[in-house]
Amino acid sequence: MKLARFESNGQPAIGVVSGDGIIKISDLLPEYTEMRQLAAAGPEVLAKLEELVTTAKPSIRLDGVKLLAPMERPRNFLGLGMNYRGHAIEVLRHGIKLPAHQSWFNKATSCLSGPYDDIDPGVTQQLDYQVELGVAIGQTARYVPREDAPKHVFGYFVADGVTARDWQLHATTYTLGKSFATHGPIGPWIVTPDEIGDPHNLELRCYVNGDLRQRSNTKEMVSNIWSQIEYLSTAFALEPGDLLLTGTPEGVGHAMIPQQHLKVGDVVRCEIEKIGFIENKVVPSKAKRFPKLVPLNYNLEEVADSSARRTDNLT
Repeated sequence: MKLARFESNGQPAIGVVSGDGIIKISDLLPEYTEMRQLAAAGPEVLAKLEELVTTAKPSIRLDGVKLLAPMERPRNFLGLGMNYRGHAIEVLRHGIKLPAHQSWFNKATSCLSGPYDDIDPGVTQQLDYQVELGVAIGQTARYVPREDAPKHVFGYFVADGVTARDWQLHATTYTLGKSFATHGPIGPWIVTPDEIGDPHNLELRCYVNGDLRQRSNTKEMVSNIWSQIEYLSTAFALEPGDLLLTGTPEGVGHAMIPQQHLKVGDVVRCEIEKIGFIENKVVPSKAKRFPKLVPLNYNLEEVADSSARRTDNLT
């Protein structure tokens, strides 16, 4: 099934995409009004929903609604860095050291936006695109071995891991550069695993103004999805509705020579086989001010002298 969130009479609703229409889930299972509820409900409820959908007719035209980010208020929105072999090669050319282990970072959940929403650059001067396969977690995963990881996947979606490259390098955690408002477009819906089959054999592409920038296959991941869930769930619980971005392949603008960062007016289209596409336009920033960034001055010699004087006063 393709599970979507959309605006209905000015309010968010969830539904199943059927042809050129949407079947509203609350008409079939009134107790389920949010995608996170459905993610937590488990396979029995999804099976029941699928059965009900077979005899239901769409009540809403797909082209007559605004699609929203298909998951609301995830507790975690996490991205995996340098998880494609081709991308690893292109960053090595720029002298960036590859991590020894899976390199995860947070994207603030407030950066989530819809599949066709505009991208506001904010204050970055180095706006970049990244097509990624997204994973939505179903039932809670904690200490999950990789062979059991598929049981905890609710579904898959397309993501653009939009990045402010200059701000990304302000700290080793990457969180700031990955979390600007509107820099988390995902969708267009969540596709359940039964429609995907093997998630490690999907073609993914990214276009900028119709120009193909990224093209690869999820089989090129360094750490596959099952390994990712095992790794993360060993550190903490992955809960229903949590979102994982599984890495981007080669072809990002920041790694090109010369670099090709996004500019106002550019249109980015990210596609993944069996799921669909999202498309987002870069618009003029609404930022009210562009702060002057001054490097921190720790003045370590002065700190060391002050510390030594305090020690002397104690003796």
